[in-house]
Amino acid sequence: MATDSAVSVGPAPARRLLTLIVPALAVGVASALVLLGISLLAEQLQDVLWQTLPDALSVGRYSSLWMIVMLTATGLAIGLVIQVVPGRAGPDPATMGLVDPPLPPGVLPGLLVVTVLALAGGVSLGPENPITAANIALACWAGRRFAPDTPAALWLALAAAGTIGALFGTPVAAALILSETFASRAEPGALWDRLFGPLAAGAAGALTMTLLAHPSFNLSLPDYTHTHWADLLFAIVIASAGAVLGMAAVYAFPYVHRAFRAVRHPVPTLTLGGLLLGLLGALGGHLTLFKGLDEVKVLAADPGGWSAGEFAVMAVVKTVALLIAAACGFRGGRIFPAVFSGVALGLCAHALVDGVPVALAVTCAVLGVLLAVTRQGWLSLFAAAVLASDSTLLPLLCVASLPAWLLVTGRPQMQLHRDGTPLR
Repeated sequence: MATDSAVSVGPAPARRLLTLIVPALAVGVASALVLLGISLLAEQLQDVLWQTLPDALSVGRYSSLWMIVMLTATGLAIGLVIQVVPGRAGPDPATMGLVDPPLPPGVLPGLLVVTVLALAGGVSLGPENPITAANIALACWAGRRFAPDTPAALWLALAAAGTIGALFGTPVAAALILSETFASRAEPGALWDRLFGPLAAGAAGALTMTLLAHPSFNLSLPDYTHTHWADLLFAIVIASAGAVLGMAAVYAFPYVHRAFRAVRHPVPTLTLGGLLLGLLGALGGHLTLFKGLDEVKVLAADPGGWSAGEFAVMAVVKTVALLIAAACGFRGGRIFPAVFSGVALGLCAHALVDGVPVALAVTCAVLGVLLAVTRQGWLSLFAAAVLASDSTLLPLLCVASLPAWLLVTGRPQMQLHRDGTPLR
C-alpha cells in the first residue's frame, strides 16, 4: 500500500485536538453512509443478476454457464462504463493502494458505478479501495470548500480512518493502519496526537455501520481451548504456506498486468478478464465468486463439508481470481478475497492433518496470505485475530507472523508504479 500519503495533524494542545472532534465525527459518519449505500445497492443488483434473472430464464443460478456469461457480461459492462465516463473511473487500480492522495471529484461517479457493477457481478474484489478513494476525494473537496485553511492531509486521514472503521466495524483497524503509516515518517508530536482525529472518525464510522448494518467478522470457529507445543510448529508452517501462496500472486502480478495492458482498450481487456473469472468460478464453484466475506462464513460453518483437495482448489482459484481481477482493471480491494484464500487454505490444512485445530489453521493461513498481499503487519494480525475472537490465539499468531514476515519483507508488493514496475 502506498505510504506517500501519510498524514499528520502535528503536535497540538488539547484545545486544538478538541476542534477536530466535530469534523472527525462528521467525516466518519459520512464515510460509513457512502460505504453502506454502495454495499446495499450492490446487494440489490446482485439479487437481480444472480436470482431474478436466471430464474426468469430457467437457468441455474450458479450453473457454470451462468457464471461464465454473467462474469463476461460484467466485464463488458464495466469496460463500456470506463470508456465513456470522465476520467475513466480513476487511475489504473493496479497502481493504487488502500490510502492514496485524493482523486479529482469528477471521476467519482464513474468509479462508484463500476464498483457497484463489480461487487454485484461476482468479481473477486472487495469494496475497500474504491470506497476509501471516493471518501477521501469527497472529504478533501468539502474541506477545501468549507475549511480552506485546514491541511488536506487531515481530511485524507479522517476519511481513510472513517472508511476503514466502517469496513471492519471497529476503529482499531484504522488506528493500526495509520500508525504504520505514521511510523514510516519522521513527524513531530506524540503518536496519539496524530491519531486523535482519525481515531474519532474511525469510531464514528464503525458505530454508524454497527448500528445500521451489524457487520461481523467472527466466523464462529470451534473454540481453541489449550495451546500445545505442536501448535507452535503448525502455526509457523501454515502462516508461511499462506505467505507463499500470497507471494505467488504478487510475483505474477506485473506479468499478468502487462499481458492485459497489451490489449490497450478497456472494453476487450475487461471482457476477457470477466471471461477468465467466469471460467475460474466454474472450476472452483460459486463460493469463489464475489468479495468473499459472506462466502467464507459458509466454508467456516462446515469445516468437514469439503475434502482437503476441494479446499486447496478453492484457495488457489480464489487467489488466481484475485490476481486476474486486480491486474485487468476491475476496481476493488484485495483484503476480503485474500481472507477467503486464507480461510480455504487453513481448512485444507485441518483436513489434511486432523490434529491441527480449525481456529489455529484458519487464522494463521489468513495471517500469512494478508501479509503477502497487503504488506500491513498490524492489519494482518488484526484481521486474523477477529475471525476467531479468541485471545488465546494471539501469542501463536504473533510468533507465526515472524517467519511469514521474513518471507515477504523487501520483496515486490501487489501494487505497481505507473510504469508497470513492482512497488517495493
